[in-house]
Amino acid sequence: MAHQARINSVVESLTKAPRKVDFPQKNGHVQPISEIFGQNVFSRNEMSKMLPKPVYKTFVQTLKGNHTMDKVTADAIAHAVKVWAIERGATHFTHWFQPLNDCTAEKHDAFLTLKSSFVDGSEVVTAIDTFSGSQLLQSEPDASSFPSGGMRSTFEARGYTVWDTKSPMFIQEGPHGTSILYIPSVFISYNGEALDEKSVLLRSAEVLERLALEVLNIIEPKDAENRTELVYTTLGTEQEYFLIDRSLYTLRPDLKITGRTLLGGLPPRHQQLEDHYFGKIPTRVLSAISECELELAKLGVPIKTRHNEVAPAQFEVAPIFEEALLAVDHNLLTMDVLHRVAHRHKLKVLFHEKPFRGVNGSGKHCNWSLSTDKGDNLLDPSAAPETNYRFLIFLLATLKGVNDHGDLLRAGVASASNDHRLGAHEAPPGIISAFLGSQLTEVLDAIEENRPVNYGAAGLELQHVRVKGTVLDLKVANLPPISRDLTDRNRTSPFAFTGNKFEFRAVGSKQSPSFPVTLLNSAVAKALTEILADLKAEKGDKPVASVEDQLVVIRKYIKLTKDIRYEGDNYSDEWVQEAAKRGLANITKSPDAFLRLLRKGNTDMLKDMGVFSDVELNSRYHILVEKYAKDITIEAQTMITMVIQQVLPAAYQYRRDLAEAASFMKNIGVEASPEIDLLNELTPIVANLQKDITSLKYLMVELIQVQDIVQLADKCCNLVIPKMEIIREYADKLERNVADKLWPLPKYTELFLNI
Repeated sequence: MAHQARINSVVESLTKAPRKVDFPQKNGHVQPISEIFGQNVFSRNEMSKMLPKPVYKTFVQTLKGNHTMDKVTADAIAHAVKVWAIERGATHFTHWFQPLNDCTAEKHDAFLTLKSSFVDGSEVVTAIDTFSGSQLLQSEPDASSFPSGGMRSTFEARGYTVWDTKSPMFIQEGPHGTSILYIPSVFISYNGEALDEKSVLLRSAEVLERLALEVLNIIEPKDAENRTELVYTTLGTEQEYFLIDRSLYTLRPDLKITGRTLLGGLPPRHQQLEDHYFGKIPTRVLSAISECELELAKLGVPIKTRHNEVAPAQFEVAPIFEEALLAVDHNLLTMDVLHRVAHRHKLKVLFHEKPFRGVNGSGKHCNWSLSTDKGDNLLDPSAAPETNYRFLIFLLATLKGVNDHGDLLRAGVASASNDHRLGAHEAPPGIISAFLGSQLTEVLDAIEENRPVNYGAAGLELQHVRVKGTVLDLKVANLPPISRDLTDRNRTSPFAFTGNKFEFRAVGSKQSPSFPVTLLNSAVAKALTEILADLKAEKGDKPVASVEDQLVVIRKYIKLTKDIRYEGDNYSDEWVQEAAKRGLANITKSPDAFLRLLRKGNTDMLKDMGVFSDVELNSRYHILVEKYAKDITIEAQTMITMVIQQVLPAAYQYRRDLAEAASFMKNIGVEASPEIDLLNELTPIVANLQKDITSLKYLMVELIQVQDIVQLADKCCNLVIPKMEIIREYADKLERNVADKLWPLPKYTELFLNI
């Protein structure tokens, strides 16, 4: 019986011992992670040791954009990495890329090749391991089966993966002691259009770097030795996820097919006691995370923190901040390693933004900033932000980008899964705004009004202001004073300044951070073009923009960005009304968000910045719309199957048991009203559920005939989802009322607590 399988899985989940993992030892103790870190990465240090000095120097110039990769350099690098990888057990290599499906992709090729020669007139075939520069630089996977949004026909199959030289190659352990060499790559079509997430991210990073350098050269020119030569975006991606027992997961078709529970009610206790957040990590989970961190350390992924999140069975890992291009690769590696390691521990990781209704969902908080090759963070306010004009200019450029293209940022995080999370009082709403905190708000107001900064108005005492914020006196003699940051953390804001960076909190947990970061980079770059033009106009024929010139521009952009700044509760009804007055878009559904990709102001900006072409933008729109429609369709069909094959049969069986019990009671002269009352309570629920599931079946048959993908997505949003919500309410009532011994699906109580 299905119920027995559920009970067996529950018992099994409670008796599983943690998997033992042998960490590397040194002198009888666990080896420090710092000594293991990056050992499976063909890093710059490794390259410098293995390559001839002229070749390595040429490669470094290539990274700076000052040299094109030539055949000699490519062949030398290919030979070196082949030797390095084979020494570590590599038998295959793969170009690892990010197609437009929120996944990574790879095709493995063997180093093995056959070499023919003739000896005394006879052919001699020798097996050798080879890897050439041309094999390193590009490969040719079939592009026809990846999402293209109409950019190419199915018969136009050729596509190219091209090595991203800025992201180091690495090996991952394969089966039987072997390994595979991974070559991070971009993926383009035969005609050069981006078919991936990384190409456009690289473009956005390049244009942002160029414009940021131009601004720096105008506001603080320096001699050649001290001049900033590189500006890059930094990123730290806090990854939230759920872990549940794998044996229970296998009994939930909805989790297996869609990543979320389409049915199921909350248990009496879930997150309302607020005791899971930062609580003790369960033993099996800690064992899995520890092994995951070991693998990630070998891959050079700098995981810094791990902890329980708010919802039961929810957790988070977060890395040290890195250059955004590398941070994205590392985030995708983190998700991949979590997935693989969880299997070894008989756990299942869930990255869906809302796998369980009624408890907090998962996000991927993207902490974004700008840094230079001199080690300066351009978004660091320093001790006196009111006189740090460089900081203010880049702060205002970021705010201007968000102000002008907030709807585009909303489109960048839109999906069928993230719709369940955004605006649910656990994550930011669909209105994009920025939070600065009281001190920075007062600084901007004071500059705009041409008056001294009043720290008292910001709740601060002037004598306590310092680089890290203010000093808090804990009023306990044996505890030291502690520093307080410049700003609080507004958990309701989608784009909050948190000390020396912005935290983009609306990004979904299962999506690649590439696309939202690409859009953010592009929007800020566009704002920098406007600021650059104004700085040039103010300085006139002077070689640099004076402090007075900069102040004029700063005041202008303070005024231009007031609408996007909000310091209050983003969950409140008052903010919805206030946002409407300010003209800020309140987008609650993904199909509406996707349309913002095609708004003229957004398309013009993305094309002007050289990040997307018209063809690429339209393809991206159609890919997102099509995926949304497919996601909802798959969920609806899964729900239909579960209700018909599992939920209704359990209800029918229970009604039959009640009817037989009532009949038996009457026959022996015992009052049967308890059974009859319960039977009468269940009957309308079952009837309504059967009626609505039939209605959904007919609706899905009708939708098969809809050819226009935009129309299909609209119908999925406005017809299918509401119908599924009604069906879920009836099914969850049955779960609460049908005898537990008959219920086939693992319940939330079991899914949450059996780890």
